[in-house]
Formats: sequence, C-alpha cells, structure tokens
Amino acid sequence: MINESALLESKSLRDGVLERTDVLDRVKALSLLPDGMHVTTAMVAAYFDVGLEAIKSLVKDHRRELEANGYHTLTGEPLRSFKDLSGIQSRTRSLALFSRRAVLNVAMLLRDSDVARQVRVYLLDVEHASRPQPVEISLHGNTAFLDDRIDQRITHILGRTVVPMFNTLIETAGEHQRELIALRAGVQQVEKRLRQHHARLQRLEAPRDDRPLAGVMASMDAMNGREFEEHIATLLRRDGCTDVIVQGGGRDRGIDITALTARGQRLVVQCKRFAPHISITSPELQKFLGAAKVLHDSEVALFVATCPFTRDALNIATETGITAVHRGLLEEWSAGAALAVLE
Repeated sequence: MINESALLESKSLRDGVLERTDVLDRVKALSLLPDGMHVTTAMVAAYFDVGLEAIKSLVKDHRRELEANGYHTLTGEPLRSFKDLSGIQSRTRSLALFSRRAVLNVAMLLRDSDVARQVRVYLLDVEHASRPQPVEISLHGNTAFLDDRIDQRITHILGRTVVPMFNTLIETAGEHQRELIALRAGVQQVEKRLRQHHARLQRLEAPRDDRPLAGVMASMDAMNGREFEEHIATLLRRDGCTDVIVQGGGRDRGIDITALTARGQRLVVQCKRFAPHISITSPELQKFLGAAKVLHDSEVALFVATCPFTRDALNIATETGITAVHRGLLEEWSAGAALAVLE
C-alpha cells in the first residue's frame, strides 16, 4: 500500500484522489462559508491547526496546482457581491477562497500538520478499500470472489496454512532449507503487514471521542436560511415540542420559530446562520429580548446561531434568561444531545 508521505511528492497521486473530499469531514468537521462551497485562508489554517503564514506560504509555492482545484482570489465587484451573499464583514480589498477540493489539495501538500497527516492516511486507506471488488479467481474449477475482507482471509491462510507448511518442509529439506527459511520469513512479514493494515483501518473507522462529529456542522453551513430554520424546527419536534411553526419572511416580528415545550411553555426561537468567524453581538440579543418578552410574551427563548456569541451578548443572555445556542452547543444538539431548557 502507498505510504501517506508519497502524496507529498507525487502530483499524479494527488490528482488521482482529489474527488474524495468526504475524507475531510471524517477526520475533522470542515466548516464552510454560507455559500456552502468555500472557506477562507483563515478557516483553512484553523482546520489544519497551523498558522496563517503556513497556508499563505504553501499557496505561494503551489498556486498553479491549487488554482486548478478551485483556489481563487476575489477583488472588485465580485468581492462585493460575495460579501453581500456570505455576510462577511471585512474591509479587505481582496479575498482568497478555497473550494473543498482545494482544501483536500492542501492536506496532501502540508507537511507540518497532524490533521493533514491524518487526512492523508485516511485518504489512502479509504481509496484502497474502495478499489473494485470482487476479483474473480479460479479454484479447482470453481469460481470464488474476494470480498472487501480479503486482507483478513489472506492473513488467516498465511498464518494457519502456509507458514505451518513451510515449517514441515524445512524440517525435511536438505540443501534447500536456507531458501525455504527465507521464504517463510517473507510470508510472515506479509502476514504481519496485513494485520497492521487491518488494525489501522479498524482504528480509523471506529468512533472517537476526540474527533469532531463528521459533517454535522458542515451540513448546516451548506443550508440556506429557510433550510436552517426547518432544521431547528425538526430538532424541537424531536425533543417533544408541539405546535412548532416556522414563521419566516418579513412578518416574523423578530422571531423565526414559535412552539410549546413538552411542559406547555411558550417558546420562541431566533435562528442566525452566520459564517463561523462572525459573532452574535449584544445589540442583536437586546433586539431579540424585546421581541421575545414584549411582543410574544415567551416563557422560553432560544437564540440559535452557527457562530459564537461575544462575551457581552452571553452576559445579556444569562441575565435575561435567554438560552444562547452557540456553534458548539448547536453541534451537540444536532447530534442527539438534549437542550436542558427543553427537558
């Protein structure tokens, strides 16, 4: 099997696996801008746990390859239009954007990142496992098929049949004993490598507490505003809320969803699908507070956002009894955890 470091050196190998962008979310959830297609240089650096300069330097050295895979820079009117679409609040005159394919490309070029290394290892293992199966072979006139567990079957045969056979031959061999011993050692080495490969696949596929939930936030980042509101409404129904109504449009009076909790309390929800680098500020909490308490006389109020809250905003939420569902809490809620305020 190809070593993960080979991807660092071979462009042809990289080109052959660039369609496997799903691997990114299996290793660590990749958050996207609201357009559902791109990330900024800062977001790429955060994903790989490296400094901003490391990504800029890599782009400088491999710009042509990255551009072929979706990296580009916006300026002028295209930049202004993109800012309006994505909600990015920045005065920069240019903005570098990476597609998911370009991010995967970065993972195959970035040397000093544990996350990038994990992506490369996972990428090669998944690619190896997805090679066409079954393979037709002939055994005593019968047709057999090697399934995706072929490595385990070969390991079993080598350990239980081939190696014992060599042991018997070596005991009775004369002048060819040395050659048989060398062949047995080779077979045992192959068996060992197959066991290591199988153990690594099991480790990569197994659930891990320290690995972010793959794709949970990425899927929400790809939603439009209405889809995000419907997603939150689904979570409310899952957790026992009734009379869940998505208001939508310009008639929501500062509220996106109304409902009754499982205990019959009046519930209102504000939904904000912002880019991860934007924060919910205190004026937004104050505006929601007025709508929730004055206009809707709510007993439970949720402000749900795909981004963080500023310290002042969190303080206001705590003081007024609003539940601030920030990005991390939203990920847990979407993955099955219950919100305490709804229990």
